Amino acid sequence: MNPVIVIPSYWSRTDGLVSVGDVGIYDHATPISKPLPELETCLQSLEQVRGVLRVIVLVVAPPTLADSARARVDGICRMHPSLNPLVIGRREAQEVTRVVDHVAPGLEGEPCSLRGYGAIRNMGLAVAAALGHDVVVFLDDDEVVLDEDFLINAVFGIGMQTRQGLPIQAKSGYYLTKDDSPYADVSNLPWSDRWWPKRQEYNEWMQNALSGTRISRSNHVCGGCFAVGAEAFCSVAFDPLITRGEALDYLFNLRMNGFDVWFDRDWFVRRIPPEIPSHAARFLQNIYRWNYEVKKLEASREIISLRHVTPESLMPYPGKWIDEQELRKRIFRTALARAIAGPERNEYLQILLRGRGEAERWAASAARGYFAFQTYWPRIMASLWEDKALARALKVLGSPKQNQRKAARPAIGSLDDLLPQAGGEA
Repeated sequence: MNPVIVIPSYWSRTDGLVSVGDVGIYDHATPISKPLPELETCLQSLEQVRGVLRVIVLVVAPPTLADSARARVDGICRMHPSLNPLVIGRREAQEVTRVVDHVAPGLEGEPCSLRGYGAIRNMGLAVAAALGHDVVVFLDDDEVVLDEDFLINAVFGIGMQTRQGLPIQAKSGYYLTKDDSPYADVSNLPWSDRWWPKRQEYNEWMQNALSGTRISRSNHVCGGCFAVGAEAFCSVAFDPLITRGEALDYLFNLRMNGFDVWFDRDWFVRRIPPEIPSHAARFLQNIYRWNYEVKKLEASREIISLRHVTPESLMPYPGKWIDEQELRKRIFRTALARAIAGPERNEYLQILLRGRGEAERWAASAARGYFAFQTYWPRIMASLWEDKALARALKVLGSPKQNQRKAARPAIGSLDDLLPQAGGEA
């Protein structure tokens, strides 16, 4: 195996959320002036991990901040030469999009870029393909790795089969909170959350998943603790239209195209996200997200070659969130309750009166966009795979200048010496 760790790193001028309902707005962007960025803590935790061959850092920042963010990321990566970091910013992304545009000219939007959650993930997959990595391990920069065997656990099972003979090509671990709990915090929830029971339903699913075998079929994906093999990521793309929740959306995309995502109860990271600038803004983003999922899955049923993804197959979570009638009730009741009492009441009132309707209309208009792009994805990845010229350009442009001698590290050809033989059972 030749795995690579991919870390999207989001940067902003401040820690505020300026607008919502847009693919260029991110939950946890790091202020450019922050003394100790999350990325530094994340990379520091990776220093202990065995078998790291390369870490790809995707630099996401608004155009006016791109150079400053790149300089900060280069500086951070120079402090961790043993991780063999490769930084992908504007220049490197342009090299990738040039190849994509040549293979699939005329694609709408930015399906593989450094803007929008899904497109950013696609950029990570594209760079990994050009460099010949057969497993991509996604990690978020607001996480810390707790175990030297993190990467061994990440690739465990990939390329193998379950006892029922089902292939494992995509796998999720899970997050621990700062209190080392695998469950979402449901203490001290406001009364209005009784109609927005995402955490409770997630916890119910997680309890079942942790009580089963090490590898079990998953209904959920933790995007910052997610591994996907080349057979899957060269066949199925992330959705560049999704405003947030791109990892769970990728589970839907994989299922529609014949792949399952599996859950590994022995693989985890600790997540330490910063404070949410605006809960109302997050709520509106979720309204856009879930409405889009409902309409997208509805549109997929018109395509004969795709498998159907139903709410019943995703119980107890996230099944009810892709049931259109149930979703509408949850949105209306929660927006009304939060507009009556609590902080940001005016923002919730605007969501109740206008925002939820705009989200539904946008979802209906955008629902079929992904499927047109997805038809090109296998061809794009086939062209990118081990493209020597592109790989050479990425290594030259993306390697942060080393002003210090690289730290000594034992040479590791691959993880195969540390893992069970592929072809067996997970």
